[in-house]
Amino acid sequence: MLWRALCCFLLTAGPAFATAPRVVVSVKPLHALVAAVMHDVAEPELLITGAGSAHTYSLRPSDAKKLDEATIIYWIGPGFETFLEKPLATVGRKAKAIDVMSAPDVRRLAARKGGLWEAHDSHEATTAQETDGHIWLDPDNAKAIVKKIMFTLIQADVANAERYEQNAARTITAIDALDRQLKAALTPVRDKPFIVFHDAYQYFERHYGLAGVGAITVTPDRTPGAARVAAIRKKIVDNGAKCVFAEPQFEPKLVSTLLDGTKARSGTLDPEGSTLNPGPNLYLELLLGLTNGLTNCLAQ
Repeated sequence: MLWRALCCFLLTAGPAFATAPRVVVSVKPLHALVAAVMHDVAEPELLITGAGSAHTYSLRPSDAKKLDEATIIYWIGPGFETFLEKPLATVGRKAKAIDVMSAPDVRRLAARKGGLWEAHDSHEATTAQETDGHIWLDPDNAKAIVKKIMFTLIQADVANAERYEQNAARTITAIDALDRQLKAALTPVRDKPFIVFHDAYQYFERHYGLAGVGAITVTPDRTPGAARVAAIRKKIVDNGAKCVFAEPQFEPKLVSTLLDGTKARSGTLDPEGSTLNPGPNLYLELLLGLTNGLTNCLAQ
């Protein structure tokens, strides 16, 4: 019921406009926020489609063509979509590249070291290169990003300024409404320790006060060694971890190995919306999916 209400609120029909900048966006969660602000004006193009991940993606010739023809390119920023760092210096020269990581009021956390964490491990990042790039998983960051998107679109397309402002306001209101519901849903499991597949969730954990205690791998493109697996397994036992979460686009066999002989359960979390259809609703669906995944496993 809640999700239907939010969808209808966000996607209120309105008149389409003929003129708009050509916009390209790197990853699905950011694309969703851009699409929401551009709703009823134009549709931004998405680079990483399907179950692709920024951690393992390689730029294709068709992507280079999109970048070269773009007016605005939105990406998270240096250190996250590493496949874009060099191409943005050589293609898309006519485009304005916007890294939302540097947007005003975006809170940046430093990437955690290793895969076993304590409560004091999270701290503010001082440089873009040391930042954990999964900034969208803090709803407050998402709202700051929406404002940045709105301002840059208005600069490029003054004729549609009113529409961008209205869409941004609706999007922020929808995020706030869902955020209140998610806080209530997650409160009963805040003290339940859990292990994730890779360290993508600290913004979500910190915003909602959750008890993530470790990650199987620092980044999905690195297979953990035997020592790392043994350390994570010990963490599960010593901390009484309730759940170990896989991700849909990565090999889940390690999760089964870690669970063997423990009381922990398995679940799935999708931090980039790899299984979701791209579009303006994806961001809200992503947060809802993470909450359902966590509560369904941890509340048992």
